[in-house]
Amino acid sequence: MAPLTLNDFLGEWRIERRIDDILSGNVGMLAGTATFSPAPQGLAYLETGKLSLDGGAPLHAERRYLWRLGRGRIHVDYADHTPFHSFDPSKERTSARHNCAPDDYRVIYTFGHWPHWRANWRVEGPRKNYRMTTEYRR
Repeated sequence: MAPLTLNDFLGEWRIERRIDDILSGNVGMLAGTATFSPAPQGLAYLETGKLSLDGGAPLHAERRYLWRLGRGRIHVDYADHTPFHSFDPSKERTSARHNCAPDDYRVIYTFGHWPHWRANWRVEGPRKNYRMTTEYRR
C-alpha cells in the first residue's frame, strides 16, 4: 500500500461506531457520516450521526477536527486547533496516543483494506474505561 495523503480522505464516508463501556457494561452505537473538506491548513473533519446508548432513543452526535500534514505525519487537532494526536500515514497499521491527565487515549488506525479503514480507541482513566471502534466506508 502506498502512503496515504490527505487527499485520500477527501469526501464523505459512512461510519459505524461501537462503544463498549467496561465500567457500566453499557453499549453505544453510532451511525452517520464523516466528511473531510478542504480547509486552509489541511482538511476539516465533520462527523454527524445518531447515537443510541443501550437501546435508548437516538441522540444527535457531532464532532469536528482539523487534519493536517506535517513532517510525514497526519496531525489531528481539535476544532480549536489544540493538538490531539498524530499518526504515520505510510503504515497499514499505525498507532497514536493522547495523554489528557488523568485519562489516557490510545488509538490504532488500520488502513490495510483501503478504502475501508478503522479506528480502534482504548480510553482509560479514574472514571473512564471504554473501547470504541469506528468503521469508515465510502
